[in-house]
Amino acid sequence: MNIDVVIDVVCPWCFVGKRQLDEALKMRPGKVTGVRYRPYQLSPETPVEGVDRNAYYAKKFGNSPKFQAARQHLRDMGASLGIKFDFESECRIANTLDAHRLLRWALGAGAQDAVAEGLMRRYFEESKFIGDHALLREVAEEAGMDGALVADLLSSDADVDTVQQDIDGARRMGVQGVPLFIFDGKSALSGAQGADAIAAAIDKISMS
Repeated sequence: MNIDVVIDVVCPWCFVGKRQLDEALKMRPGKVTGVRYRPYQLSPETPVEGVDRNAYYAKKFGNSPKFQAARQHLRDMGASLGIKFDFESECRIANTLDAHRLLRWALGAGAQDAVAEGLMRRYFEESKFIGDHALLREVAEEAGMDGALVADLLSSDADVDTVQQDIDGARRMGVQGVPLFIFDGKSALSGAQGADAIAAAIDKISMS
């Protein structure tokens, strides 16, 4: 069985969802032969230089008790999965197109899981700007990829159109929120489902 996971790497629920998937895979060893992360952009209009995260969320959500409760819920869920969310430090939200290009190249290099983890850990735990090409190269190299090649590709328009087509295709399919887990192209789960729910979906598809 193969699982496609549609994500945006600046979506905190996608980081939670990835860790929940990791737990589900441990619960069902040998059932899944491959996981592929597919691109989505929640805010494709974000400029290349990024936007201030605190200002962006203040404008979009304000500082209501409901928003603070939701953020605390994320912290608690993250902590249970080994994620140390830092929502307070100064940080810029990136346009994630280049990060998704890197994830595409990482698939061919067999390093996609490590790159997805590295990108989200740097953004959510270290408050790093993941639109920075030097940081993307660093993530790639840590995952075992050729850093010089990645830097050359990032400086070009390589796969920009392909990644954009994938994002547009997800929207045409009706994807409006992420993460989205697609099991062998037959069944899907939307949202940061718990490990038990993902494992149950793996079981169901395995028996079909």
